[in-house]
Amino acid sequence: MPDVVASAPGRVNLIGEHTDYNDGFVLPAAINYHTWVAAGARDDRELHIIAHDFTDQTVSFHLDAEMQRDAAMPWSNYVRGVVQQLRKKDFQLRGGNIFITGNVPAGAGLSSSASLEMALIRALTELSGEAVEPKAAALMGQAAENQFVGCNCGIMDQLISACGQADSALLIDCRDLGTRAVSIPQDWEILIVHSGVKRGLVESEYNLRREQCEAAARYFNQRSLRDVPLEHLLAAEAALEPLLFKRARHVLTENARTLTAADALMNGDMKTLSRVMAESHASMRDDFNITVPAIDTLVDMLNTAGQGLAGARMTGGGFGGCVVAVAPQSLIPTLMATVENHYQQETGCEPTLILAKASSGAFAGI
Repeated sequence: MPDVVASAPGRVNLIGEHTDYNDGFVLPAAINYHTWVAAGARDDRELHIIAHDFTDQTVSFHLDAEMQRDAAMPWSNYVRGVVQQLRKKDFQLRGGNIFITGNVPAGAGLSSSASLEMALIRALTELSGEAVEPKAAALMGQAAENQFVGCNCGIMDQLISACGQADSALLIDCRDLGTRAVSIPQDWEILIVHSGVKRGLVESEYNLRREQCEAAARYFNQRSLRDVPLEHLLAAEAALEPLLFKRARHVLTENARTLTAADALMNGDMKTLSRVMAESHASMRDDFNITVPAIDTLVDMLNTAGQGLAGARMTGGGFGGCVVAVAPQSLIPTLMATVENHYQQETGCEPTLILAKASSGAFAGI
């Protein structure tokens, strides 16, 4: 029997896309799909790791060794990056036999990587008897991904996986990491539809979008787009390089939409939520250029079937992956039937429908 079993959820972002690394606002929910890490103590300083979902591939390394990236087994870079960050923060850790498995769909934009990072941090610190604060865990997971894995993600994915609350979304201010739980009405449900389009070019295009946003902020002599008023951006449209203008316009308007959506969710105002989710998708398509035709078709299909009583948009970093819909329970069967009956016929892509429930994070209650 393992000494420790830890789990951490994936997440779906209801609204607020590519705003987190711009010090903006996001509204994700942790979901009832998890990564599990079982750990048994060893008498030496080595980790021996089995990744069950990657054909039981195994790696081992010394906790005190300098971490090197593994091109042959890239999943292990998340483990190595997490260990590197924990050691940098003076966690002593202890050797262990580690078994990793999970049911967060990989490559779907549901943060399987952040789920792995948070589950690892919870398991490794429990194994060594060391305490870690939830937000500190999230920051270490983000640093592992930024500095070791090589994806310049923001803080959202790790923070919601660590701090998510059951039956609620979490409004996160990515500047100061402030959070506010936003209750989801009891008769509303979250439907995630994987488009059948495996996300491509994600890391390179993600990093490029971040560079473009930072360049736009520099034009205004600001550290981040969070500090640029929308009216200043609009006034500078003629002077700013057109692509940078579009990227910045998405971020600034998405921040406003996210705050509006949080209030709408709290108040059960589906009309407003549906509107801002549709606007968010259009902005991702037209200003941030991160959707693909099959995703656009899927969103249009859900919006038509919802008749203003459901919200739908692409979720995640873009270039494939998933669409999220929020709707009353009574409407969910109609949305699912519409996708099942028409989507593959129109796009040639096979969808996967995932009913999700807002769930607790890895460190909830700590």
